[in-house]
Amino acid sequence: MPLHPTVAAVTARIARRSRTLRGDYLARMEAARHALPARTRLGCGNLAHGFAAAGADKPHLRGAAGGNLAIVTAYNDMLSAHQPMEHYPTLIRAAARAAGGSAQVAGGVPAMCDGVTQGREGMELSLFSRDTIALATAVALSHDMFDGALLLGVCDKIVPGLLIGALSFGHLPVVFVPAGPMTSGLPNRVKAAVRQRYAAGQASREELLEAESASYHGPGTCTFYGTANSNQMLLEVMGLHVPGTAFVNPGTPLRDALTVAATEQALRATALAERHAGDGAPPTYRPLARTVDEKAIVNAMVGLAATGGSTNHAIHLVAVARAAGLLIDWDDLDALSRVTPLLARIYPNGSADVNHFHAAGGMGRVITELLDAGLLHEDIACVHGGTLRDQAMEPYLDDLTLRWRDPPPSSLDVDVLRGVADHFDAEGGLRRLDGNLGRAVVKVSAVTPEHRIIEAPARVFESQDAVLAAFQAGALEGDFVAVVSGQGPRANGMPELHKLTPVLGVLQDRGQHVALLTDGRMSGASGKVLAAIHLSPEAADGGPIARLRDGDRIRIDAEAGRLETLVDPAEWNAREAVPPDAAASHTGVGRELFGLMRAATGTAEQGGCSLFPALPDAALADMAAAGELAGG
Repeated sequence: MPLHPTVAAVTARIARRSRTLRGDYLARMEAARHALPARTRLGCGNLAHGFAAAGADKPHLRGAAGGNLAIVTAYNDMLSAHQPMEHYPTLIRAAARAAGGSAQVAGGVPAMCDGVTQGREGMELSLFSRDTIALATAVALSHDMFDGALLLGVCDKIVPGLLIGALSFGHLPVVFVPAGPMTSGLPNRVKAAVRQRYAAGQASREELLEAESASYHGPGTCTFYGTANSNQMLLEVMGLHVPGTAFVNPGTPLRDALTVAATEQALRATALAERHAGDGAPPTYRPLARTVDEKAIVNAMVGLAATGGSTNHAIHLVAVARAAGLLIDWDDLDALSRVTPLLARIYPNGSADVNHFHAAGGMGRVITELLDAGLLHEDIACVHGGTLRDQAMEPYLDDLTLRWRDPPPSSLDVDVLRGVADHFDAEGGLRRLDGNLGRAVVKVSAVTPEHRIIEAPARVFESQDAVLAAFQAGALEGDFVAVVSGQGPRANGMPELHKLTPVLGVLQDRGQHVALLTDGRMSGASGKVLAAIHLSPEAADGGPIARLRDGDRIRIDAEAGRLETLVDPAEWNAREAVPPDAAASHTGVGRELFGLMRAATGTAEQGGCSLFPALPDAALADMAAAGELAGG
């Protein structure tokens, strides 16, 4: 099947607008490439420090042959998705030795849990934790001891942060090593119903805690299709996993075999392994810089749309792309989503969890369907050495030997996973909104068609707690758009406002027409209520949201992609923006340490990232020549 014209057009315009930035990035990465073990360039004292405690690996590291892998780990045992990684370094080191190489834990990165911090002050550090993880990854890899890297991480900001940091070392091959989802617990629909009953005062705290504990019950990733599991989907369609790695449960022989395979492949993909192969051998070098190109980024956006993935990636993918010298924006995401059918129904877009999705055919079926429809680039430089068609293969154990086979020829459960021909929806899960209130993102895959358009008066709040207080006081009557401003990255770090989902769901179930408009985020579990989020420019930058007042009529049309206030234009233009008072969010739980990040961060459409300098004149000229501006 030839490439879909919209996919081809979006890919081409990303390449055009990124020509100078991408060229400079690739030149830097090529200059860093080395055909001998990286450690051979170190002075004797430097190298001695690098292997002083290496034990059985010391002779290998002292020599000048064979690759050494960096392990950058997000392990901690509070975070269920990362708890299984405690023993991964031991397994990886043994696998590397058996393959003629070595591996060292180069460093650890922080791994906070949004599930623990939801609705708490700590959530205001969540987005900035991604940039901190990127910095920590760069520190870990800066020792120049390494010929490749294994990145151990799964959850929300952790995978994007690891990837952003590793892209500064894009001359190295990089393989992600996840832990997999926990086994299925309490069905997500049951959990959500208890949450709504608790919000309505109809369930006790003990009943709520029992439901939550039965849902989040053991090691592994939370099983709903939030940001963590969207991360795993993206790594598959970008070719950064050993094929079929994403959704294999932890603590199983297959999971361990895949971790060993990731280690072996990272060693095969180094520049020095290709040199040792000799002239005439097929190329094996797979540097991260070549894997993460405009085609892989487009694949990520298509995969996100096709599976109804997390809204957080409307921010994260922009930042990841910029780290690779590529410029994307929400127009790209919107254009791709509108030609990509929705193939999956995973909670909150349905009742199934990721284990059900995996059992129905999972990523193998999704990749195959999208390739056959011309919606994905097959010819990306996957870390495993094959094409994206090979990425769709399904791993299994033949006795103790890891093998791969074709995915099921069709879905094994059409209530969870379908093909392009019998899709759940003709369009994907995410859309861009714009209008006189700015630009925003909306996730429509979980919102029924009758709730995708609203015109109603504004109820303006400065925090999600203020919305909850109004609800508990019985003050949220009739139809309205809840406007929660002062929640952008510059104001308070752009926390998720997930506490609003049960409350607004209760009101919608009562027959009220409600929606949310905010310059903050929702979580990957954004649910059935229409939510226009990531509004840019934010209130702290004087964005139009700071001019809204109670009673102003707002229209959100997710079908047409429009977001506007219907206030008389003369009155609107004369009205001053009222900046948020965010001082209380700048101290406590470590928030005072992140002032530089708040001040330096870009807009949500620029990735909400504090790490990148202003675009150089040559890159701005590329965008001007292409007749467009990228990233807000």
